[in-house]
Amino acid sequence: MNLITAPPVPDGKIWGSVTGIYGTNNGLLNGSFKLQGNHNGLVWGTVISDKEAKDYQNQHDGRVYATGFKEKDARAMVGLSKSWGSTYLNASVFDALQDIPDGSRDSVTRKFTKKITDADTYRPIVSPSDLNSYNIPVLHQHVQLYRIYDNSNFNIGDGNLIVNLGYQYSHRREYTHPQDPTVPGLNLQLTTYTYDVKYAFDIGKGYETTFGVNGMYQNNTLGYSTAFPIPAYHQFDAGPFFVVKKTFGKLDLSAGARYDSRSFSGQAAYIDTSRAYFPTLYTGSNPAGTPNVTKQFSALNKTFSGASYSFGGTYNFSDAFLMKANIARGFRAPSIAELSANGPDPGSQIYHVGNSNFKPEFSTQEDIGAFLTLPNVSASVEVFRNNIQNYIFQEQELNPDGTPVVTQGYNTFTYVQSKARIQGGEFSLDFHPVSWLHFENSLTLTYGENLGTGGKVADSLRYLPFIPPLHTHSELRGNYVKGFGNFKHLYAFVGFDHYNAQNRFFAAYGTETYTAGYNLLSAGIGGNIENTAGKKIVEIFIEGTNLANVNYQSNMSRLKYFDNANVPAGVQPGIFNMGRNISFKVVVPFDLSKHEKADNKM
Repeated sequence: MNLITAPPVPDGKIWGSVTGIYGTNNGLLNGSFKLQGNHNGLVWGTVISDKEAKDYQNQHDGRVYATGFKEKDARAMVGLSKSWGSTYLNASVFDALQDIPDGSRDSVTRKFTKKITDADTYRPIVSPSDLNSYNIPVLHQHVQLYRIYDNSNFNIGDGNLIVNLGYQYSHRREYTHPQDPTVPGLNLQLTTYTYDVKYAFDIGKGYETTFGVNGMYQNNTLGYSTAFPIPAYHQFDAGPFFVVKKTFGKLDLSAGARYDSRSFSGQAAYIDTSRAYFPTLYTGSNPAGTPNVTKQFSALNKTFSGASYSFGGTYNFSDAFLMKANIARGFRAPSIAELSANGPDPGSQIYHVGNSNFKPEFSTQEDIGAFLTLPNVSASVEVFRNNIQNYIFQEQELNPDGTPVVTQGYNTFTYVQSKARIQGGEFSLDFHPVSWLHFENSLTLTYGENLGTGGKVADSLRYLPFIPPLHTHSELRGNYVKGFGNFKHLYAFVGFDHYNAQNRFFAAYGTETYTAGYNLLSAGIGGNIENTAGKKIVEIFIEGTNLANVNYQSNMSRLKYFDNANVPAGVQPGIFNMGRNISFKVVVPFDLSKHEKADNKM
């Protein structure tokens, strides 16, 4: 996935827009303001948005308690685009209040209930007014993200020096104490500095070369809270690399390599458990001699390093048909959670346990693809296979009697390593008999197989957890640029998504369960209203998702497992996904550019 910054507006222009969106399912209200300009290569822009939603709904659950949110965003950019290159300084603020669902229900009516005391001995049924409110409940999370980053591209000699530098501060708090709503259960503060420096040039005789280094430095601290899933730590990543490309007639070859190093320094931490429901970090100097103080994290100093490389080629049989093939070796160091986790995360309803003895992941991947582009048909097929050493995933822990291990009120999951194979393919077909009509189809299939650590793998352990099932998407879309009267650039589409049942799941220890297949229908229309001079006055879009109002659960969603410990026989447990939703979007553009006055003629 590549996130590409929108291009600047033409020189001398100041353009903007006001956007409003409404969603019928959860009452989504979203408004945004955008303004950007360009004066002799001095470019700037800003976007401000605000949105909120109440609990979403479906036929199976009704309104799903604690799925609402409020979110504010602001972004600003200023930069220069000149003959020597360009540089853009960006800043953004993200501030979100998000409900924390847990799926608890009344044992008789199956209506949603809510936690009202820390002892949690009784939960009342959520009232209809609470389910239909935009108010954020006491139990929620507050996520704030601040970013400053610079993207620069300098023309130096016969090449380009690309420099991307960034600063990010993330503050995440989860408020999980209904009787003390200002006390965060989770309070993580992560500061990240990123760097990416590379130089691209032609080394001679058509060899396009890029070399550079990228990585990051992170510092995570624990604020005042009562839950501690990961320790305070420092992390430093560095990865020098190079890529070379060369064309030999119809054959394009490319090769690259990099060497990654990741260093962790995790801090030891002790917890004071003297207050019921409110454990806190111990800051004294004698943890061993202080009553009610236990070790939460041991000190950790780890360094992981490894090389990765790739070699691939494209053979252009003609302008219409080509084939690509690639072989690569990959490297991934364990994360701090995988190494050191030892605490609950209310947002995922899991108590996480890491393993400091983990080794880094190494993989070997091969892929091959064919691509066809004809005047009325475009098609592609790609297949891949990835064999992974030391693959890291989570599995649930069970007691000897088969019941889940519960720690601090949450089911306990531990990280494990194993050999694994992930393979699959993608297929796409776009049939466009005329320029304005497209019938697009795609299919994606992924298999994840647990190869174990030696010996035969039991059936319940055979598959990797949380692998998506076969997914097909078909869409019939028509575009009519000329339009009718003042209505221009019209479009309409109908889409159909099919998801197979996921019966290849990690069943061991109750980690994952079977997920039924489902089909989703979508559709939309939209276009512009223009005046007689061809100037855009307003853009209007009406689009719907899950139009058949299907009750379904995605196997990739953890909400599927949010429910009471004992679910009545014959009842499908967990929370279902959003039902039918129709969104209405209106964009009103405006132009603040200075317009030259026409010369007066005698």
